[in-house]
Amino acid sequence: MKAIICTKYGPPEVLKPVEVVKPEPKDDEVLIRIYATSVTASDIYIRSGHVKWSLIIPFRLMMGLTGPRNPIIGEVLSGEIEATGREIKRFRPGDRVYGLTGFSLGAYAEYKCMKEIDSVKGCISLKPENISYEEATMAAYGGLLAFQFMGKANIQRGQEVLIYGASGTTGIIAIQFARYLGASVTAICSTANIEMVKSLGADAAIDYTKQNALNPQMKFDFIFDAVGRNKSSGLKRSLGRNLTANGIKASIDDENLKLDSKRLDLVRDLIEAGHIKPFIDRCYPFDELPEAHQNVEKGHKKGGVAITVSLNSKK
Repeated sequence: MKAIICTKYGPPEVLKPVEVVKPEPKDDEVLIRIYATSVTASDIYIRSGHVKWSLIIPFRLMMGLTGPRNPIIGEVLSGEIEATGREIKRFRPGDRVYGLTGFSLGAYAEYKCMKEIDSVKGCISLKPENISYEEATMAAYGGLLAFQFMGKANIQRGQEVLIYGASGTTGIIAIQFARYLGASVTAICSTANIEMVKSLGADAAIDYTKQNALNPQMKFDFIFDAVGRNKSSGLKRSLGRNLTANGIKASIDDENLKLDSKRLDLVRDLIEAGHIKPFIDRCYPFDELPEAHQNVEKGHKKGGVAITVSLNSKK
């Protein structure tokens, strides 16, 4: 099968296409034919090895000293189950699925074996039927992140929610989820993306480069940082003053992403009901994966960047 590997940390050019042996599922695994994957912020860190100084040693011990221990990286996939092991109960051949591969990585390939039980090595669920495989990769990654951290706030109808980094994969889903819950949403993003986030349901949108754009008198019940510590601004650093007395502030950096297939089920249900729509900035063919990594590293994308692994992908 075709795969794209990363044998050493470095720029996007370290990603190289190769032919590898097609995996065979064990008794407790399913074999997924991957139709689409994506390029996430985590994929960039794993490929480049660029993390905070304080995290370099634990990162290298966990992922590999000079390059990823598993050279086939990639953590998001969507595809079709081709075969199942004898112990599999939740899935059958032909099921269309989406999910994350966790620490096992391996999504930058035509096939991947995964367990049906959630673990640090991944989680999968039936994909939404009304979106493409490429869109499903946006929903899996952004949906799990948004739902995990927004769930902590117990958002109620009529509350005020502020989302920083609202035009990214996670922010876009966070806007729509907050609106579904009945909240009023203020989105912070770049000027170029203001109209886009408003079209997705944001009641107001603010340019992140304008430090004084938020009046201190504006108060929010929940502030969600959908991009984390690696993207900051004067406006972002001052957001704490805009919390209500009992308000909650959360960031995707607060804890590791929980791989939860039940949460994927909720994402699927809301997408199929028309409450959430993933957004793709650009879709690349599989052999242009290095170019896709370059695009993501530049920043300011609208939504996510998807990769079509198989030209036969379909809804």
